[in-house]
Amino acid sequence: MGEIITVDDPADPRLHDYTNLTDVELRRRREPAEGLFIAEGEKVIRRAGDAGYGMRSMLLSQKWVDVMKDVIDRSHAPVYVVEPALAEQVTGYHVHRGALASMQRRPLPDPADVLRTARRVVVMESVNDHTNIGAIFRSAAALGMDAVLLSPDCADPLYRRSVKVSMGAVFSVPYARLETWPKDLTTVQELDFTVLALTPDERARALDETAPHRMDRVALMLGAEGTGLSPRALAAADTWVRIPMSHGVDSLNVGAAAAVAFYAVTAGRPQE
Repeated sequence: MGEIITVDDPADPRLHDYTNLTDVELRRRREPAEGLFIAEGEKVIRRAGDAGYGMRSMLLSQKWVDVMKDVIDRSHAPVYVVEPALAEQVTGYHVHRGALASMQRRPLPDPADVLRTARRVVVMESVNDHTNIGAIFRSAAALGMDAVLLSPDCADPLYRRSVKVSMGAVFSVPYARLETWPKDLTTVQELDFTVLALTPDERARALDETAPHRMDRVALMLGAEGTGLSPRALAAADTWVRIPMSHGVDSLNVGAAAAVAFYAVTAGRPQE
């Protein structure tokens, strides 16, 4: 059982993991360097633990101690109990869900290991908005995608906002980073994946015409909000595909487009 410690000093060094959570640039650099990420809210904390991530500590308001008692009992990590006002001083925002946990990161797997048993894969290029990353992971998990590959400049799926938006789905779908972009797409193609580039370009084939659900192994490639896939990524793809639009709408938000495309890729596929 983790030791329960009441803390009343916002400068207490034991709260270091939770300082300045709203400083995006600082946290983006600091969290991977220190090997941690922040899980927010009861469900997300539980899902992180169930996925095998080790806990470094918890930061709770008093009313959450009983709610999280079973988690506390299973962990050896310290539990810092603070007043809500102090939590806000430390983190930089009002912690609405009253519960935070600092979790230990794990080394990312090699892309080839992630792909070995997969048949439906998401490939993201330059998706650097944490909300979009979280939404895409949530749809990938819900709709049966097997894995996610990220270009080197994609946002961190374990950043607090990404984890929160995904409702912990970032823990459910294996993911890896490709080191050299888009050259490392050859790793995907050499494992017999057909790389489909999702684009609103009129030269692309409609998804239903392409029938990706009938293909043996599919890697669906998505680009950043607004700019879409780069010319280099499009050139590396096997086929361009699009979601047909109506009423003069030219494209969907990347999160919405991903969900539609994932369904098209997985529909009718036997669930394992």
